[in-house]
Amino acid sequence: MQAPHAPTDAQLSLLRQKARFIRLETIRLIEIAKVGHYSSVFSCAEIFAALYYHVMSLRRGEPRWEGRDRFLMGKGHAAVGLFPVLADLGFFPAELLDRYTRLGSPLGDHPDMSKVPGVDFSSGSIGHALSNGAGMALGGRMQGLPFSVFVMLGDGEMQEGQVWEAAQFAAHHRLGRLIAIVDRNGYQLDGKVDEVIGVEPLKDKWTAFGWETHEVDGHDLRALAGLLSRLKADTARTRPACVIARTVKGKGVSFMETEPGWHLGYLAPADAQAAIAEIQSRDI
Repeated sequence: MQAPHAPTDAQLSLLRQKARFIRLETIRLIEIAKVGHYSSVFSCAEIFAALYYHVMSLRRGEPRWEGRDRFLMGKGHAAVGLFPVLADLGFFPAELLDRYTRLGSPLGDHPDMSKVPGVDFSSGSIGHALSNGAGMALGGRMQGLPFSVFVMLGDGEMQEGQVWEAAQFAAHHRLGRLIAIVDRNGYQLDGKVDEVIGVEPLKDKWTAFGWETHEVDGHDLRALAGLLSRLKADTARTRPACVIARTVKGKGVSFMETEPGWHLGYLAPADAQAAIAEIQSRDI
């Protein structure tokens, strides 16, 4: 479950399969709900795949293992893409996916840590994940537990003041086991991020706040998984690390990549079949 190095060709093939699986399951689950966040998941499918199938220390079927790495999502609306991964790792029965968002189901539009095994943080209101992740990283150090904490943030989330308060806190406390990943897909609910409130120069800002900062193509699984693995393996690092993953919202489905309205929507049957066919045929 953990490989602190760049993926081999065989591992890379598996990661691509898992990213494809995440996209296809997202379409299937949103068909049950009749509305959902397709493009928000598609921009981070490779991030999910790299973390859960290559980088993070996990034990299959043991979502509460004390030594596991923690993962928190600021952009909790991408949970529909995470749930299939958690089921695939045996954290809960896969049959629960078939009741996604139905009355009484633990699986909702956003993740609930009190209901879904494998979810480390209940996210919904944007801006709180990094604060909680910093607290987990500090708590782990105080308890002598060597787990890493990964926090995935949306780029629109960079407009939240609490993100930068947490960034200061993490740098001040030298939380070297905290790794933030910014899904820099360029869009938020109201349109282009930099037209709503500009966030650049993003790399320079994180660096100025005392973080070790990197940029990577968020869909290049070899580069992404290799970078995240190296950061996790660097246990001597005393600064928190930020990875700005340059991504495309809706990646994998061409008509979503050019239409920001797919932040929240529903695919008609013919469009769903076209999206599935494209995902199955493309080697991202």
